[in-house]
Amino acid sequence: LSQRKPASTMDPGQSQTFDAAQLPRAIVEQTPEAVIFADRDGAIRLWNHGAETLFGHGAGDAIGQSLDIIIPEHLRRAHWQGFDHAIQTGEARHPGEVRTTRSMHKDGRKLYVDLTFTLIRSGDGTVIGALSIGRDCTERHLADVALRKRIAELEARQKSPTSDGDRNPR
Repeated sequence: LSQRKPASTMDPGQSQTFDAAQLPRAIVEQTPEAVIFADRDGAIRLWNHGAETLFGHGAGDAIGQSLDIIIPEHLRRAHWQGFDHAIQTGEARHPGEVRTTRSMHKDGRKLYVDLTFTLIRSGDGTVIGALSIGRDCTERHLADVALRKRIAELEARQKSPTSDGDRNPR
């Protein structure tokens, strides 16, 4: 078996298929996940195509807006308390962990989104904002809720003395 040569060992005459300086931007723009960066004030500064697809807001509409455009009103107070605490202390409650959270689409639909949240720092270590990467998990979440409900109903029926007699000896 022959091994593939890394690009750095290819003949200088061969053209590279991408501009390495543009690679990070291409990855962010082309990933299907929502990639959102908000500055210290909670204003959206990066909003990729995945975020457009998930939340329904185009980048032109979202950039410069508050994260409130995707946070249900009844959850905003708790969100901003946690956000401000993380920005001020430099410590996120669940850094890098995938957390399922409520969100909303531009058209008002409820969404459940699996998000990771991390603080972004400048070269000197100062927190400059927060990055979230997420994907829609609404269908899976609702199916899980329905399954848990059905299991609870079946368990309650099993424990009930007025069940259909399955527990009575014959």
